[in-house]
Amino acid sequence: MAFTGSELLARVKEQGDASKSDLVRAAGYVSTKKDGSERLNFTAFYEALLEAKGVSLGEGNGNGNGKGKGGRSLGYVATVHRNGNLLVGKAYTAMLDLKPGDEFEIKLGRKQIRLVPAGVTEEDE
Repeated sequence: MAFTGSELLARVKEQGDASKSDLVRAAGYVSTKKDGSERLNFTAFYEALLEAKGVSLGEGNGNGNGKGKGGRSLGYVATVHRNGNLLVGKAYTAMLDLKPGDEFEIKLGRKQIRLVPAGVTEEDE
C-alpha cells in the first residue's frame, strides 16, 4: 500500500536521513517486475509528496498545470510590449477555465491592474 497525504509526510519524516530509494520503498511506491525484481516508482512518490505538501501538478493539456506551450513553466510575470499592450497568455486563461467572450471589468489601482469578472460586485470579491 502506497501512503499519501499526511500519512506520507509522516512516513518520510520517520525515515530521517534515509536514502531516496529507502524513502520510496518505505512509502510503498514499489512494484514487482515480470522477472520478480523490485521496481521503485520515484515519479509517483514525488508526485504524491508534492500533492501532500499542497502543490498540485494538475492533469491534462495546459489546464491548470503551470505549463505553457511546449511544457515551459509559467513565470507569472507579464511585460508591457513596445506598443503598450499587456498580454495575458492562453496558459493563464486556461488555468482559470476562461472561454472566448468572457468579460472582465478593468480596475486600476496604484501601479496595479485587476481584472474582475463582469457582473461581480465588490462584496463578492
